[in-house]
Amino acid sequence: MKAYFHDVVTIGRLRAFMASAAFIAVLAVALMVPSGRALSADAVVTDVRVGEHAGSTRLVFDLDHEIAFKIFVLSNPDRVVIDLPEVGWRLPTRPLPVNVGILAKLRYGLFKPGVSRVVLDVTSAPLIKRSFLLRPGASDGYRLVVDLAAGGRGPVAAGGPEGRKVASAPPPKKPVAIPKVPGKKVIVIDPGHGGVDPGTIGVNGIYEKHITLAMGRELKRQLEKSGQFKVVMTRSRDIFVKLRDRVEFARDAGADLFVSVHADAIKNRKTRGLSVYTLSETASDREAAALAEQENKADLIAGVHTTENTPEITGILIDLTRRETMNQSARFATGMVKELRRRTKLLRNTHRFAGFAVLKAPDVPSILIELGFLSNRADEKALRSAAYRRKLAKGMARAITGYFSNVEEAYNK
Repeated sequence: MKAYFHDVVTIGRLRAFMASAAFIAVLAVALMVPSGRALSADAVVTDVRVGEHAGSTRLVFDLDHEIAFKIFVLSNPDRVVIDLPEVGWRLPTRPLPVNVGILAKLRYGLFKPGVSRVVLDVTSAPLIKRSFLLRPGASDGYRLVVDLAAGGRGPVAAGGPEGRKVASAPPPKKPVAIPKVPGKKVIVIDPGHGGVDPGTIGVNGIYEKHITLAMGRELKRQLEKSGQFKVVMTRSRDIFVKLRDRVEFARDAGADLFVSVHADAIKNRKTRGLSVYTLSETASDREAAALAEQENKADLIAGVHTTENTPEITGILIDLTRRETMNQSARFATGMVKELRRRTKLLRNTHRFAGFAVLKAPDVPSILIELGFLSNRADEKALRSAAYRRKLAKGMARAITGYFSNVEEAYNK
């Protein structure tokens, strides 16, 4: 118990330093969260069609209004990104096109306030042959047409119509700190994925991003019922949030705990069960390492430039803080596993370790919960159920309350 008390006190003292101007100066360049005013969706995409035309792969987006757009290529892996103003999506109830010409698959969603994004995974380095907007004809509305071919030689960009760039959010700026409520602990809930990054897709078509958001909202509701916590979410709607922005959001909020919510998928559809992860540079097993590698690609999946280097935060004090925080995270995870074991099926070796980018706030105890496997029919069916999510959320809330009770007990000894 003395060692535990030392951990708590050390984190308290070091967090005070890390809130100082000196530390913030070091951190300011490394971690910044873009923010901006959400823009209303003035146009709606009503259909997406893909075909092969004159040696090219042609994509046609049907729209009900004229829009500006920007299109560019990213490499490693090869992708084509189309940025639009914030639009609505009312597509027909059929699967999205896959494996047509150079196109392997596509995804879409809100990238940031004011910007919707389409990401095209392609089978080879792409060449943007043409991109243009057709005005309405006798039987058609506006159509955004993109012609792609193999043989590209590197990143290129184009815009339209008439060379206009896509409308975007205001320039990035540091967000206003979320005020703390006296006497209340701050819990940050992080629903995984979102917007243009759907996460894994269940056996019956449910997207991970929708499950995690529903679970996050329910956990927030359960925590707020007690009146003990100030609860904030890294995203409260279907929007993409960069991994490092999720970490910085927690720090700006003055988080006492950070809970990231996900759902897994695996080739073996018989595998099921909930698991809890904490940060470690050495993974507990190959499965944990593979999962962390997959989750850490979220920015890449959303079409984010991955060549930008984020300055590494170093120093003995920060390293010490991270080690103490990892100890607290492990204690939190142990209590979470104990509580959830009473409520649902758990994966073997339930508490696991891996290098998840989203858990790397150096001074915020953090865990990542994999709610189950969307590749398993039983897990997916359960996670679709509001009653099941409510049962899980109650257990999570009890574990969070218990964690702080243990901290208070340590301080009082």
